[in-house]
Amino acid sequence: MPGRNGFIWVIGIFLLTASSCSVVKNAPTSKKSRTTSSSSSPEFLDGFTTSSNAKTTTVSYAKVSFSQAASTYVENAPLWQFKYAQLLDVPVETVLNANLFYFIEDWWGTPYQLGGRSKSGIDCSNFANQLLSTVFRVNSSGTSSGLYDKSKKVSNAQMKAGDLVFFKINQSQVSHVGVYLDNSKFVHASTSSGVMISDLNETYWKKYFVGAGRIN
Repeated sequence: MPGRNGFIWVIGIFLLTASSCSVVKNAPTSKKSRTTSSSSSPEFLDGFTTSSNAKTTTVSYAKVSFSQAASTYVENAPLWQFKYAQLLDVPVETVLNANLFYFIEDWWGTPYQLGGRSKSGIDCSNFANQLLSTVFRVNSSGTSSGLYDKSKKVSNAQMKAGDLVFFKINQSQVSHVGVYLDNSKFVHASTSSGVMISDLNETYWKKYFVGAGRIN
């Protein structure tokens, strides 16, 4: 029986060969996109490819099914675990919150709309409030600045999934909010690409980041 590393390699080969607050969406209805600061152009999961330009890399991928439960064993992990492990750059067996990633999958690419609350358009604070309410059962409401004022501030080292991350984008007060996931990644409704996952270490977000908070 192959060792753990060997098995992960086999799984990877199989998958490869099997196939703040302007909105951008891909033309094909079966795929959605996000933007990162990476400059490489690999193909790493079935339906999961990138295309680069001088500034950004747009990642497109097919939606995945959540019919199979998460597993702490890589050999039993469903495709959605591999997909979000890739997006967060974390071990597959640590991606276990199916409700969280199903919510993100369901809303991915939804365009930004100030004051919006639906799949036709949503803004950053309403997206954060809906995610906290649906996934973490936290009664949350208010604008990004309002959420910042009433949240309990936490350090970067204390951040955990479900905490809020706040930004002041060319304003004197908090003007954008996202929900922290793991490994410096957060999900939010961006004005450029709609609902997507971004990295706090990206130059843009690092510039405007003001801190994290927790709604109890």
